[in-house]
Amino acid sequence: MPATIELNRPDRLESYLQHGSTVVDRIRTRLVLGEILKRLPKGHALRVLDLGCGYHATHLKGLGDRLGEGLGVDYQVSEESRRDPRLSFVTSSIEEALPKLPANAFDAVLFISVLEHVWNPAECLSHCHRVLKAGGRLLVNVPTWYAKPVLELSAFRFGTSTACEMDDHKMYYSKRDLWPLLVRGGFKPSRIRLEYRKLRMILFATAIKQ
Repeated sequence: MPATIELNRPDRLESYLQHGSTVVDRIRTRLVLGEILKRLPKGHALRVLDLGCGYHATHLKGLGDRLGEGLGVDYQVSEESRRDPRLSFVTSSIEEALPKLPANAFDAVLFISVLEHVWNPAECLSHCHRVLKAGGRLLVNVPTWYAKPVLELSAFRFGTSTACEMDDHKMYYSKRDLWPLLVRGGFKPSRIRLEYRKLRMILFATAIKQ
């Protein structure tokens, strides 16, 4: 696995939770980690790519002995995370990093609360398919259109979630929005499962590469 690689960066230089977290952030992270653990491929010592891993690489660390090697992609990563011997990082935007990653390399790719932040989700999902091993799983968690007013009220009115994250949203999703992107990315319809969670405010997708 590569060590930390510095690539050219776009204007945004901050990672999720780099400047602290709210109660809502911490609760959401714990709940999502539980969903990830239920959907990972069976076995231990998995090789996992986390796109938009966040400043503390929380999801990779939370995989415990299910994780063998983890590669995180984000703009900034904490020194504590860099000291974890199982982890390495690419400090870059996802759009810049993905085309340079090797094909057929990962047992799982995590795209957790990040797809809504990228400009070209179809291209990113195609690269996710490319970098997965046969039988590998892509896990995608995105906010739905039902969540949009709730998230914006939390961020912009009450300050209980991070306003800069909401301002960076470029899309919200339904099953009709996400399914064709996964198919265009190379995943077969028979290998895609879409589930609404949390009062239909979250859409969780599991897509398996044949």
